[in-house]
Amino acid sequence: MIIKSTYLNVSLRALLAVFSTVALASGAQAAGSIDAGKEKAATCIACHGVDGNSANPQWPSLAGQGEAYMISTTEAFQIPLGEAGEVVEGGRYDPVMTGQAINLSAEDLADLGAYFNAQRMTGKVSDPALVGEGEGLYRGGNIEANVSACIACHGPSGRGNAPAAYPSIAGQHAVYTIKQLQDYRSGARKSDKSEVMRSITERMTDNEIAAVASYIQGLR
Repeated sequence: MIIKSTYLNVSLRALLAVFSTVALASGAQAAGSIDAGKEKAATCIACHGVDGNSANPQWPSLAGQGEAYMISTTEAFQIPLGEAGEVVEGGRYDPVMTGQAINLSAEDLADLGAYFNAQRMTGKVSDPALVGEGEGLYRGGNIEANVSACIACHGPSGRGNAPAAYPSIAGQHAVYTIKQLQDYRSGARKSDKSEVMRSITERMTDNEIAAVASYIQGLR
């Protein structure tokens, strides 16, 4: 289910304009090779699918993801854990992904980013019981709890902001999105710039996370 909203307010429009300006002023994108990336993605397809659309909702679909974000988020898996085995600032950890990412070069990351960016995300649907609340949070946030609207960084259609390395989240599995939001909230994931996602999710309830994740799954 795809729902269109009419309540994007003026302040959010202004915020979107600011992010667009920042994006235009950001550095050039990595120039990866799609063909080389296709060959290198052979080890990725078991989890992420041949065309970047994963069959298991616990594993993210990568189809259509921006190159800059693909590079930055994979680099986060390359950051070593702390002395006590904790995730350090800027890092991510997953026993499978960390092992896969650790030996990837800058060229590998650029090529893989180019390949997955060129793929098309498979359309999915939202849970009708959650889509109303999810849309409200995505487009308007929760003013009382000081939860920012997702639309400010990820855009009206969930396509993100490629030059600024804000990820495309439209059509992402709700199960995977819930896990990431919970990890940001707990501090298990620390790859968000300026702790933006951690500061937002710490104010979100489990029900809000489930609702917005379901709405995101239905975006196209």
